[in-house]
Amino acid sequence: MILPLFGLCALLAADPPASMIAGDEAFFSIDYPAAVASYDANLAAAAADPQLLWRLARVNVCMGEVAEGTARDSLFLAAERWARMCIAAGPNVPEGHTWLAGALGYLALDAPVKRQLSLTRELLRETERALELNPNDDIAYSIRGSCFRALGNVGWLQRQIASIVYGGVPDGGYPEAEAALKRAIAIAPTVKRHAYELGVLYIDWGKKEEAVSVLRHAATLPIQSAIDRPRQAKILELLAGLEEKR
Repeated sequence: MILPLFGLCALLAADPPASMIAGDEAFFSIDYPAAVASYDANLAAAAADPQLLWRLARVNVCMGEVAEGTARDSLFLAAERWARMCIAAGPNVPEGHTWLAGALGYLALDAPVKRQLSLTRELLRETERALELNPNDDIAYSIRGSCFRALGNVGWLQRQIASIVYGGVPDGGYPEAEAALKRAIAIAPTVKRHAYELGVLYIDWGKKEEAVSVLRHAATLPIQSAIDRPRQAKILELLAGLEEKR
């Protein structure tokens, strides 16, 4: 079972503390190195501030999305570490749980099956906790949608084997993915990632007309993160393939 790429970095958060504004400005300008430098400058004075710690998790996820090789893995591991530190410092800060889930999703991509299942269970727990704390967290809904899509792609035989060998696969599939992704879109309609994931879900589900409609809309949404650039190219590639078959 392979979890899909998450592409979380276009998603916005609440107004930042004054000391972190420069970092957020750089982040939303897609200047991730400058964002890291600004956040790092705050560490000496605010090393236990969960508002800083989840931001460091977020920017490391975003950099990891467009990195390659060992640098990619190192960035996702750093994101996981910052997110866990955030949760330890502020367990009721929803962003810590959300960005931990984001990091775990990427770490699951190359993990062995047993580890993938463990990470998937934790990811679902973390997004559930994030949504308990903030019911309007579109990022958490989007992550859950991607995870449920991956679970929907697990066949019956694979589930039976996993049940025997690894203790089972978490519940959920395409309907749960659709509900979560539609909720993410309702909260944050301009985020390219949410619509893209819904379009890919419809492809996996065999709903080609719905996929074309959603992906055409996704193609019109703005570039808000580094991963949105290759995502735009992928959207156009998918559309070309779908429309060729119509």
